[in-house]
Amino acid sequence: MIEIRELTTIAEMEQIQELEWKVWGSETIPTHQTLTAVKNGGIMVGAYDGEQLVGFSYGFAGFRDGKSYLCSHMLGIDEAYRSQGIGEKLKRTQREIAIAKGYDRMHWTYDPLETRNGYLNLTKLNGICDTYVENCYGEMQDGFNQGLPSDRFELHWHLTSPYVVEKHLPTIEGAAALNTLTFNEENLPVFIAGKEQELTQSAYSLAVPKDFQSLKSASQELAMDWRLQTRARFQHLFKAGYAAVRLQPSETYNEYIFVKKETLALGGKPQ
Repeated sequence: MIEIRELTTIAEMEQIQELEWKVWGSETIPTHQTLTAVKNGGIMVGAYDGEQLVGFSYGFAGFRDGKSYLCSHMLGIDEAYRSQGIGEKLKRTQREIAIAKGYDRMHWTYDPLETRNGYLNLTKLNGICDTYVENCYGEMQDGFNQGLPSDRFELHWHLTSPYVVEKHLPTIEGAAALNTLTFNEENLPVFIAGKEQELTQSAYSLAVPKDFQSLKSASQELAMDWRLQTRARFQHLFKAGYAAVRLQPSETYNEYIFVKKETLALGGKPQ
């Protein structure tokens, strides 16, 4: 039985630091910083198997354009506990605590080619994305990110909106495809661009690899092509007023779905 709870003590921050190192193998956030953050509007949520910390989600207070929000900075799960729904449980508990603290929006970033994250963030949690950040964190050296620009989707979670609370979903059937995905002689996915077109449809789709880390390990050149090709299409869609709303898996690839942001029920709703 996994227990999810809010963390507030220095001893708990030290546990977070240990797990952070185990997950990413890179320099960890100082405990004095995380402890200060949770005392000043930030939220740290942990997942425990008995006494063992196996996952966490960390966010701190953000402010932009006259509005506060929770910036959810990190989500980490012990490798032995992945694919068990712990990430979703952490985010949903984080949402409950955020609403209780007065937040109605949460922001975080993720690599759009890491589709496990896309499925959680868009399809399960009903987050949306209409913001693309090129090389968001510079040249990163950890195993997940090394060798490619650290491009990111900025995910917006409208915590109290009908879109999230009541799952007011847009119509996404019949989305027009912007590309196709084929496989080369080494069975690696290749991006095939569709015909350039004016964006006038109600929904669009963009195919992406199912396992980007495996692709990157097999061919850095092909992984870079996926980064640059998808970067251009994502930015074009967002500039035209579309937002990413779903990540749909299939047997051989995954597919992002985009709709006009103005069609989404993103206004706040009392809990």
